[in-house]
Amino acid sequence: MKESNDTILKAFRGEETDYTPVWFMRQAGRSQPEYRKLKEKYSLFEITHQPELCAYVTRLPVEQYGVDAAILYKDIMSPLPAIGVDVEIKKGIGPIIHNPVKNRADIAKLGTIEPEVDVPYVFDTIRLLTREQLSVPLIGFSGAPFTLASYMIEGGPSKNYNKTKSLMYSDPEAWFMLMDKLADMTITYVRSQIAAGARAIQIFDSWVGALNETDYRAFIKPVMERIFNELQPEGVPLILFGVGARHLAGQWDDLPIDVLGLDWRMSITEAREMGITKPLQGNLDPSILLADWSVIEERTKQILDEGRQHPAHIFNLGHGVTPDISPETLKRLTHLIHDYSK
Repeated sequence: MKESNDTILKAFRGEETDYTPVWFMRQAGRSQPEYRKLKEKYSLFEITHQPELCAYVTRLPVEQYGVDAAILYKDIMSPLPAIGVDVEIKKGIGPIIHNPVKNRADIAKLGTIEPEVDVPYVFDTIRLLTREQLSVPLIGFSGAPFTLASYMIEGGPSKNYNKTKSLMYSDPEAWFMLMDKLADMTITYVRSQIAAGARAIQIFDSWVGALNETDYRAFIKPVMERIFNELQPEGVPLILFGVGARHLAGQWDDLPIDVLGLDWRMSITEAREMGITKPLQGNLDPSILLADWSVIEERTKQILDEGRQHPAHIFNLGHGVTPDISPETLKRLTHLIHDYSK
C-alpha cells in the first residue's frame, strides 16, 4: 500500500507542509486499553514475535488518534539477543541484562547480527504494515551504541552510569571496540528495516545526556558519524533523539542527520537561536498531558507557533507517552495540532 498521507516525510526533508505533522514516541501501547488487555496475556517480546499482533499494536494509534506516522512496536533491546546479550524486560523495571559486559573479553564474545535470520518477525511485521495496512509512513528505529552499552554494562537501567563511564575512561580501547560492534549491529539492523519498508528511522540515544560535551565529542561522536554516514545513502530521513541532552545539540547538529529531536528542556526558539537549521521534532513535556486541557492547549499552541516560524517542524512529545496519559487526550491533542497549524 502506498501511503496516502506523506506530510511527515515532507517535513522530515525540510519542505513546506500544509499543517504541522505529529506522531508520539511510545504512541503504540502504554496507555491504550486494547494494548493493556494484550499485555495481560503476552510479554513485549512475545508480541513482537507475532507479526499480525505486532502490526495491530503498531497501527492502533494511527487509527485511534489520527497521527501522521506509525512507529514500529518493539524495543531497542530487540536485536541484542542475536549478538549474545541475555536480556529480559521486567515489568516496572525495564531491561535486565543477565550477562553484563565487564571487560574486553566479554566484548570479544559478542557476535554479529543477520537480521532476516535472527529477527525475521521484525521485518515480517514491517512488510505487513507497509504493504497492506498503513496509510501513513512507518518509522523504524534502533538504540544508539552509548544507550545500548549503558544497559549492557550496568546490567539494567541506571541513574548515574558509573560502570559505563568507568569502562569508557579506564579502557578506551575496549570502549571503542564495543562502540564499533554496536555500530555494525545498528547499521545492519536499520538497513534491513529500510529494505523491508520503513520510510524513516529514529536513533534513540536516550541516555547519552549523562556525558559532558567534551566526552561526547571524544567517545561518542565518531561512532555516530560513522552510523549516519553509512545510512545516508539509504535515502530515508534519519532522526536523532535523546533525553537531557540540550548541551549536546550543537554536536548533534554537526552530524549527518536529517532531523534533530528535542526533549522539553530546550525550546525550538532556543535551538534556532543556536544556529540549528535542521528540521526539529518535539517537544511537549509528557507530564503536561496530565494537566487541565486549557494548559495543554496553551503549551501546544506555543510550540506550534515557534515551529511554524521555520518550514520544518514535526510535533512530538519531549519523551514517550506514559501509561497514565489518556488516549482521549492524545486524540484531542492530535486534532488540535492539525487544526491550529492549518
